Amino acid sequence: MQFNKYFLLLIFMPLFCVNISAQDKKVEAEEILRIDTQVVDVPIVVTDKSGKPLLNLKQSNFVVYEDNRKQELTDFSTTNEPFEVALLLDTSGSTRADLSLIQRSAANFIASLRPGDKVSIIAYKSERNERQSVAVSEVLSGLTGDRSQLTAAVEKIQTSNGTPYYDSLLQVVEKVFDKKPADNFRGRRALVALTDGVDSTSISDFSEAKEELEKAGIICYFIQVDTREFFEENLLGDCESAIRFSQAQIRRYYRRFERKANIEKVSAFCQLGDFERLAISKSLYELANLEMENLAKASGGKVFPVADLSEARNAFKSVADEIGTKYSLGYYSSNEKRDGTYRKIKIELKGVPAGALIRAREGYTAPTN
Repeated sequence: MQFNKYFLLLIFMPLFCVNISAQDKKVEAEEILRIDTQVVDVPIVVTDKSGKPLLNLKQSNFVVYEDNRKQELTDFSTTNEPFEVALLLDTSGSTRADLSLIQRSAANFIASLRPGDKVSIIAYKSERNERQSVAVSEVLSGLTGDRSQLTAAVEKIQTSNGTPYYDSLLQVVEKVFDKKPADNFRGRRALVALTDGVDSTSISDFSEAKEELEKAGIICYFIQVDTREFFEENLLGDCESAIRFSQAQIRRYYRRFERKANIEKVSAFCQLGDFERLAISKSLYELANLEMENLAKASGGKVFPVADLSEARNAFKSVADEIGTKYSLGYYSSNEKRDGTYRKIKIELKGVPAGALIRAREGYTAPTN
């Protein structure tokens, strides 16, 4: 009888081990699938009908849909969680005379952020190559919460003779947010740019920068400085003394706005009459407005227009206040296809006051590999 007990035990032990092994493999496969699937992060601001932020909301107050299919929320960050911010300061063109004002505004913005928030600083400067002086974008400080390090970086800000705006947007993705965020910063990365948005010297273009920013899920805020009047006052008259368009701006104008027009295209600024100069300026500023609004809306951010740099301080405070009221949701898409398609995101609110408004990321592009 004793022999039979041991015999039966030896028979069932391999079956038990096989069962455990199968369960482990199943769990392991699910974990691999979950790791391999992209987490979709959705930063959100919720306000009442008067525009005042609604705080103390819970995960149960939110329902997320992707392409009209309800998704299961797996992550939720409250407004108290920290943020990582890339602070981009345009120190070209008409802003060059107000460098100290830009520095003070940036310092106030940094000081107004919360403990735990991290900031990186990007600005422009001029460098001389073999033939001429060129404007370049420079990361003055990587992401850090060290306020003394950030203050020192602000003091090093220089001016430039051109605006590599699109290049600097790419730098935000490629140099500032080049690594995956820690768990407490997922869905909580923002670009805050003080600029007029009119590019003059970039090697890259807007579509490239937009694609990378959207792919990285970065919330885009713009403090849009109105420099058009100053620019156009100095644009007309003698071409030798006037502020000039760059050749890149002239080409961009003809390519985008006069592509099918039967007009003579010129590449040299001095060949342009006053009427053409004003037409190009108007088009380039309208394009900058459209691009900023497009990026801000798609990412769940916002554009804060200011008449001049004296208003930048208050605009920076508004941005800092909004960053402090952001929620962040995360989910694994039920659509596991890696087909590179654009997927729309819709957020619904439950159990909040009537008239509540939501501003959130509008969608994302699925991975392809």
